Amino acid sequence: MHKTIGVLAHVDAGKTTFSEQLLFHTNSIQARGRVDHQDTFLDNHELERQRGITIFAEQGRMTIGNDTYTLIDTPGHVDFSPEMERVIRVMDYAIIVISAVEGVQGHTETVWQLLRKYHVPTFFFINKIDREGADVEAVMTLLQKDCSKDVLLVDEPLRSDFVSNHMMEWLAERDEQLLDAFLNETLDSVNCLTHIQAMIKQEKAFLCFTGSALKDTGIKEFISQLPLLTETHFNNNGTFQGEVFKIRHDGHQRLTFMKALQGTLRVRDEFSFGDLTEKVTEIRLYNGNRYETVQEVEAGEIFAVKGLSLANIGDIIGSTTNPQPYELVPTLQAKVQYAGDQHIKEVLKIFRILEAEEPTLRVVWHEKFQEIHVHIMGVIQLEVLAEVLHKRFSLAVSFGEPQILYMETIASTVTGYGHFEPLKHYAEVHLLMEPNTRGAGITFVNACHADDLSVGNQRLIEKHVFERDHHGLLTGFPVTDIRFTLLTGRAHIKHTEGGDFREATFRALRQGLEQAENILLEPYYRFKLKAPSDFIGRMMTDIQQASGTFDAPILTENNVILTGRAPVATFMNYSTTFAAYTNGKGVLSLQFDGYDVCHNTEEVIAQIGYDKNADPDYTSSSIFCAKGKGYSVPWHEAEAAMHCIK
Repeated sequence: MHKTIGVLAHVDAGKTTFSEQLLFHTNSIQARGRVDHQDTFLDNHELERQRGITIFAEQGRMTIGNDTYTLIDTPGHVDFSPEMERVIRVMDYAIIVISAVEGVQGHTETVWQLLRKYHVPTFFFINKIDREGADVEAVMTLLQKDCSKDVLLVDEPLRSDFVSNHMMEWLAERDEQLLDAFLNETLDSVNCLTHIQAMIKQEKAFLCFTGSALKDTGIKEFISQLPLLTETHFNNNGTFQGEVFKIRHDGHQRLTFMKALQGTLRVRDEFSFGDLTEKVTEIRLYNGNRYETVQEVEAGEIFAVKGLSLANIGDIIGSTTNPQPYELVPTLQAKVQYAGDQHIKEVLKIFRILEAEEPTLRVVWHEKFQEIHVHIMGVIQLEVLAEVLHKRFSLAVSFGEPQILYMETIASTVTGYGHFEPLKHYAEVHLLMEPNTRGAGITFVNACHADDLSVGNQRLIEKHVFERDHHGLLTGFPVTDIRFTLLTGRAHIKHTEGGDFREATFRALRQGLEQAENILLEPYYRFKLKAPSDFIGRMMTDIQQASGTFDAPILTENNVILTGRAPVATFMNYSTTFAAYTNGKGVLSLQFDGYDVCHNTEEVIAQIGYDKNADPDYTSSSIFCAKGKGYSVPWHEAEAAMHCIK
């Protein structure tokens, strides 16, 4: 069997050391490295070794019994969590490593929520049990409270012929047939293992193991139990499909990493991307930064290919289904500051290469100002980005102060009209625009009859709605949460050319925004604050001053827990303040919680100073033609001038 297992954790929980031990004990590597010695097998990038953190998701291959495992070590720092999310989508199982001293930390909860969203069966490994202050019982209590009541501590290692009485009781409590067998003393280990394996797969059981990765305690026992608790089934006979989860460059050659979901892939297989076809020229199986080339791979395997330059992260190769959007999105943007000899457009090309590897960068080029902007998760990401540019491309750049990424939406229903008819061109579009559910993004409905507009042109309009971010009127930031319905449109049998419907669609969208009530949105955090009860007053005051809201406090014997929502703008640097006044005893967990109405709209609009009439990419006017000449009609007069019958 092929099995892909990811290792995830909050930073400094011991995740990389744990991965190192797994690879060593399965003879995948000959010597164990240490993070503090800068010689770990999977943290093989120079930046990772210098900083002592995992930045890039890397994989190792190991064999246990008859099974081949791909072990993926993921970033533990929140700034690099999109890389972690992309890898989660190709995992068969996951192991969350938790420090027995620090317990469940902020990023642990983000990891847990993502694993539940993507339905990845999960194990826990409580690490550092040898450290002073380690408290396995307290960590178990938190896991059962914060994650799932179905977290079960494995008190004795499982074998094919042995299951502890404690586990038998736990299983019997959850299944009537097993309960009868348990009471009649006929419940055997084989039956138990079959049930526990199924419950793990169904996310009804989350087994927890303990040990010390640094001291090599509990690792061999954990490895011996993996084959008993995991199973995978893949179809090798179907048409090949593979999910792209990572893109890297080996010198000037692009490597596309994917997981085979079904079928078999062979060297020289071809795939179509729109009108273009590309051929797989090489298949690599990676183990750290080493690899072997093979002629084919089958379903369930993780591998890299050369020859595919058009595949994007998230694409399902060999399938026509649209990729599922990712959960984690940046909330900040920063301007690239470059004063070197290269032309800024050459610098832009380099950023496009990095964008292919890290799609959340969403590189923005402002032609008018000749500026490059990037989207980021946090300031550590900017530091790493600057180092990557220097070491890999010999490019010295810095970045401006990170700014909040705002968005805009509408609060009223309008119909937008766009007409584009300079000489020998023609297109007209009518778009109904309605407020969408918060967080739903842009959606599209087609209500246009084929008698009014050909199906091909209707699809063109839909494509143009989604092909890029559309600037809002208040700040120029992208619009979101709008439901577009194509009502009707018109083409000319002779004069409609490529690009005409793009112009008409963009003008219709903009004309609709001019009529609508526009709302500024900002990103929010869902927070969880835990601190000694003495600090409850300060915590509540700080949240209110940050324009946040909180739920009823949860009071325990010594501590208070506050959960709620607050704008990223006011809360992004709060961790430093919180740690200072709680003397490091407080625990702060932050998770991105979508966009909502901005708490200081007028202040932000004034600060950004966007001029909707001077945006070179957008206009709300329509172009009509009379006496062989095109002329502009302003947005407020456009509806009356339209050619389609309304």
